[in-house]
Amino acid sequence: MDGSQPITPATTQCLDKLQSVREQVSELAPSRAGGRLTRATGLVLEAVGLQLPLGAHCMVEIRDGHDFSEAEVVGFNQGKLLLMPFVDTAEMVPGARVWPTLPPPGAQTIGSKRVPVGDNLLGRVVDARGRVLDGRGPLHNVTHATLTAPRLNPLDREPISEVLDVGVRAINALLTVGRGQRLGLFAGSGVGKSVLLGMMARYTQADVIVVGLIGERGRGREVKDFIDNILGSDGIKRAVVVAAPADDSALLRLQGADYATRLAEDFRERGKDVLLIMDSLTRYAMAQREIALAIGEPPATKGYPPSVFAKLPKLVERAGNDAPGKGSITAFYTVLTEGDDQQDPIADSARAILDGHFVLSRSLAESGHYPAIDIEASISRAMTALIDAIHLQRIQYFKQMLSRYQRNRDLISVGAYVAGSDPLLDQAIELYPQLEAFLQQTMNQRDDFDHSCSRLAQLLPERPEA
Repeated sequence: MDGSQPITPATTQCLDKLQSVREQVSELAPSRAGGRLTRATGLVLEAVGLQLPLGAHCMVEIRDGHDFSEAEVVGFNQGKLLLMPFVDTAEMVPGARVWPTLPPPGAQTIGSKRVPVGDNLLGRVVDARGRVLDGRGPLHNVTHATLTAPRLNPLDREPISEVLDVGVRAINALLTVGRGQRLGLFAGSGVGKSVLLGMMARYTQADVIVVGLIGERGRGREVKDFIDNILGSDGIKRAVVVAAPADDSALLRLQGADYATRLAEDFRERGKDVLLIMDSLTRYAMAQREIALAIGEPPATKGYPPSVFAKLPKLVERAGNDAPGKGSITAFYTVLTEGDDQQDPIADSARAILDGHFVLSRSLAESGHYPAIDIEASISRAMTALIDAIHLQRIQYFKQMLSRYQRNRDLISVGAYVAGSDPLLDQAIELYPQLEAFLQQTMNQRDDFDHSCSRLAQLLPERPEA
């Protein structure tokens, strides 16, 4: 109405009805296209009637609309969506309705996942979706961010040039770690990797610690014991723990690793030095294998599909230094070596993409040697850029003496070696008790970098010839 004509009672009545209809329509829920389940095979559901991107979330009907289960789109085939639910599918029925989940506030598409981040998560334990597990009430004043951060330009990253003190003598002195380095902790079961991780979590000089417990036994000792006893009350104050235990779905285990990395990235963006501990990279790979095989991807190396080896570097490369003057993420990933096989496909792949690795020896652990780090089999690729030439020569001499003794240990034990036959072996035999004592440390003992180096210099006071 432009006001040039008088408003009649009939016009007023029509306008009132129109406004009433508008109000009623505004109160209606948004319309969403729905689909239906046509097949359930193993871990995968097939649905028709929907067109959604990979990674989008859906709600699948259970028991005539009374309950719904969340699922994620993991593939599609000839017009059918392949879904993987987050929980058990025992009560789903053929033809169950499938509804797309509305995008969360701030998300650009239905497939965007947003998770809580920020300083208010410090001291808290959350699951792979950011929901609290510690019974201390809901999270307050947290911001939400997408699960994946923008990729950093590798040429803009600051090189690894600063020593990171991890509080463990054998690592500080002989396998020096740099801030922003990414390392693997290779170990079989029961050789003390969790204890070593806890030592580094408590003693490492870092502003924030992010711990991702991926695939651990949630109802056993691993998750709760790591938080209460290994990480401790002092460690948890500056830490965030993301727990995706073994009884979570493969999707949640994958998301737990991504979420822990995203939290570390957020703290790095705020200019903080972050220690990221992920236990374990192997179970992350197993979760991806579970998904890939379920949707029909052919197995390649020892049952692992190619997508597993494609996802590992994408996860690991997110850690590291930011641009000069900004924050950093120093990451330790545990790698389970089945049957202590160092040529396991995941272990072999991890060695190629990490900046070094520490190998824990079962024989050392069984002899009561802790931490059970096999110095000969371990390496820090950034070490040569972090220490001076004299320190490097001492390390080489230390390893030479240790290796010479270990290779002749059997001869020495049975008394078959005659003193004086090999001058280097004579030196190794004389030094070995001190070398062995240098490598051992209790879990409640901290040895900083300077003290570790001075002890190495006292053990080998003279500069060994190159």
